[in-house]
Amino acid sequence: MGWCFAPPLRVHGEHRDTATIKRFDPRFWTVNFPRPMMASVVTSAPDALRVSLAFTGSNNLAGLIWETEDKWDHPLLAYVTARDFRQCRLRFRWRSGGVKPLDAVHGPTLTIEGRDASGQPRSWYIRLWNYAVGTAQDAAIDIDFARVAGGFLHPADADTVWAGDVDRILISLVPSDYDGTPSDYAGQTDAWVELSGISCDGSGSVLTIGDAVVPTHGLSIATAYDDSYHLTPARTMRMVEHLGYSGPLLHYVGMSHYPHLVKSGGAWLATVTGGAMCEPARAWHTGFAAEAKMRDWPLIWSLSYELFADYCPQGWMQRTQDGAAALTGWIPPSALLSPTNAEAMGYLALVARAFVGLSKAAGLAVDFQIGEPWWWVTSDRKICLYDAATTSALGAASVPIADMSATLSAPQLAMLDAAGALLATSTAALATAVRDEAGPSGASVHLLTYLPTVLDSAMPEARRANMPLGWAYPAYDALQIEDYDWASRGQAGLSAAARAAVAARLGYPPTKTHYLAGFVLNETERAQWSAIANAASVSRAAGDVATFIWALPQVARDGFTAFLTETGAEAVQPFDDVDFPIALGREAEVVAEFSTAIIIGQSGAEQRAPDWDNARMRYDAGPGIRSEDDIRLLTDFYRARRGPAIGFRFRDPIDFAVTNQVIGVGDGVRTDFALIKSYGAGSGAPLRRITRPVSATVLVRIADNLVSGWSLAAGGVVRFTSPPATGVTIKADFLFDVPVRFADDRLEISRATYLAGEMASVRLVEVKEA
Repeated sequence: MGWCFAPPLRVHGEHRDTATIKRFDPRFWTVNFPRPMMASVVTSAPDALRVSLAFTGSNNLAGLIWETEDKWDHPLLAYVTARDFRQCRLRFRWRSGGVKPLDAVHGPTLTIEGRDASGQPRSWYIRLWNYAVGTAQDAAIDIDFARVAGGFLHPADADTVWAGDVDRILISLVPSDYDGTPSDYAGQTDAWVELSGISCDGSGSVLTIGDAVVPTHGLSIATAYDDSYHLTPARTMRMVEHLGYSGPLLHYVGMSHYPHLVKSGGAWLATVTGGAMCEPARAWHTGFAAEAKMRDWPLIWSLSYELFADYCPQGWMQRTQDGAAALTGWIPPSALLSPTNAEAMGYLALVARAFVGLSKAAGLAVDFQIGEPWWWVTSDRKICLYDAATTSALGAASVPIADMSATLSAPQLAMLDAAGALLATSTAALATAVRDEAGPSGASVHLLTYLPTVLDSAMPEARRANMPLGWAYPAYDALQIEDYDWASRGQAGLSAAARAAVAARLGYPPTKTHYLAGFVLNETERAQWSAIANAASVSRAAGDVATFIWALPQVARDGFTAFLTETGAEAVQPFDDVDFPIALGREAEVVAEFSTAIIIGQSGAEQRAPDWDNARMRYDAGPGIRSEDDIRLLTDFYRARRGPAIGFRFRDPIDFAVTNQVIGVGDGVRTDFALIKSYGAGSGAPLRRITRPVSATVLVRIADNLVSGWSLAAGGVVRFTSPPATGVTIKADFLFDVPVRFADDRLEISRATYLAGEMASVRLVEVKEA
C-alpha cells in the first residue's frame, strides 16, 4: 500500500479530476450550536435538506451555514473558494415547526459575513421574511445577492449588502419562545426546518469541486459522530467512497452528541425517557444508515462505555478509592461508566437497541461493536474499582489498590480477576441485548480493546481486569484492537509484542481480528501518518480480516490518501529470499560504482555533484563456474528467477561482515533500529543500509552487553519489545548478503567455450531496497 498527502484544489485547470456543483448544494451545508442543545442537517432530496433541532432553553440559537471555503472535505474532494456571490440568485421553499416564524421579531435571519467594498470586515443581517412569499411557516424565499439588503423593515431600515467578498452565510434558528433571556426547559424540545426546491442561478452559481476517485485499496475507514455531527451524512459518505475505502464501515456513535437529555438537579443528564437518543442524532444516523445501504456496505455501530462527563449521572461513574470520578484527559472530559451499575448498563443496552433498530429499518445486517470497555486507570495509576455498585458486587474481594504499577498482593490480584469477570459479564449482557433486538436474522457483535493501556508494561497485572478471559474466542464474532499511541509513533515492536500477548490470552485468529490504525490528533503532527500507514500494512500482511484507518475527520484534515502499489495477486514477486549458489559466487569479480556529475570549467577547475550517497555494487560470477554441474546449477537458478525479473541474495566475497556497529541511541520511545554499516570514521562517513542480514548471525548489545527482547523484522530492522532507555547505545554484529538481480536478459554459457578455457560472464547488479 502506498500513500501521500493530497494538496488542496486551489485553481481551475489543475491536473486532477474535477466536476461542478451548484452553489448551495444541500450536501454541503453545515450546522453549529452551543451545548447542551443539539442539531443536525440531513439531505432529504437532491434539492432539499432538513435540520432537526433539540432545544434545551428559550435562548438557544443554532446556525445553518454555507461556508465559502470548504474546511471539511478531503483536499481531493473539496469545492473551490469563490467569495463573490453577486452573480447568484438563491431560491428555496421554507417550512418549519417549533422555531420562530419568519414574520416574528428574532425570526429566521440570514447573516452574511465578509468584507465591504473597501475591504473592511462587515456583517449584514437579512430578515428572510422580507424576501418571502407565503405564510410565516411555509413560504417561497428568493434572494438575489446583487440586490439584497439587511434591516428589519424595508425600505425604511434597508442596509444594502455588498456580496463581493463573503466568508460564510448563516441562517439563524431559535425556539418559538426566544426572547434573548435565558430560561431552561425541563427537557429537550424538538423543532425542525426544511429547505426544499433549493436552486441557485446566475453566472456565479457554479463551483468547481474535486471529483477524484481513488481505486479501492482494501482498507476500511472509521467515522465518528462527535466529529461529523455538523456535516450531512451524504457529504461524509461521499468522502469515504471517493477515497477508495469500502465496507465494513466502523462508526463510533460518540459520547457527547447522541444522548437524549433531561434537566435534573440543575444539570442536563442523559436519559432514555422520551427516546434513547435525541432527535437530531436519530435523524442523522437514519440518513447515515441509508447511505450505507445504498452502497451495500456493512455498517458497524460502535458504542463505548464512555459518556460526556457533564451529561453523566454521578452514580454511573467509575471511581477511585478516594472517590474521584474516572475522567478522561479530554477538555472537557468524558466519564467512564461503571460496568456494575445496573442503571448505567441498562442505559447502554437501550441505546444499543436503538441503533440496532436503525440497521434493521435500513435493511442492513446488524453489526455492532462494544467499544473499549474497561476499568479506568488514572494518570497516577489508580484503578477505578470503587464506585458503590462495584464495591457491593465485589464484596469481601474489594481491597485497596493504591498504585497499579506496584507489586500486588494475592488479595489484590484476586480482586483484579474478580473485576475482570464482572467486566466480561457486563459486555456479555450488552451483546445479548444486541442479539435479542436483532431477532432471528442475528447480529455480529465485536469487541474493541485499546492495547497501550490494557497491556501497559508498567502495569502488568492490569490485563486481569481489563482483558478478562471471559472475552476469549469465540465469545465475540471479532476482536477489534487499536494501539494508536504506538502506531503513530512507529513503535512497531510494542505493537507486535502486544498482538502476540492478545493472541495468547484470547485466542482470536487473524480471520476474526480487526485492526484500527491511527490516529493523528493535531495537524502539526501529520508526519505520523507514515507510521500509521506502515501499521496498516503490517495488519494486512498479518491477515487481519479488516484494517480500519482511524479516523475520517483526520484523514480529510491532513489530506491522507491511500492507494494500491501492486497490480494484483498474480503479480510477479520482485524478490526471492534465496541465496545465490555460494560455490559460484565466492570467486566473483567485484565492482563498486558511483554516479557523479562532473563539470570542468575553462580554467580546468571541476565541480563535482554525486548523484548517489552510496556505491552501487556490480558483480561477475562467471569466474566461479568450474564444472558442467555448475553450469546446470546456474542455468536452473537463472530460469527460476526469470532472468532479471526477480532479485535474490548474493554474498559479496569481500564485504559481508559487520562488527561493533552502532545502529542507534535509545530515546525511551523508539523500538525499531535499522541495521547499517558505516564506511570510514566520523559523522560524515557514508552509512549503508543492510536490508538482507543473515538472521542467525545477528547479535545486539546495549551498553556493550548482549541483550535479548528483540526480533529481526523485515528489511533488516532490529525491533525491541520495549523501547531502549534514553541515552543507551545500541550496537550490532552480523553477516549480510547483498540484494541483487541478474543484469541481462540472456545467459550465454556453452560447454565448448568452457572446455576451451574461456571465462563465462554472469553479471549481477545490486538492487536498492532502502
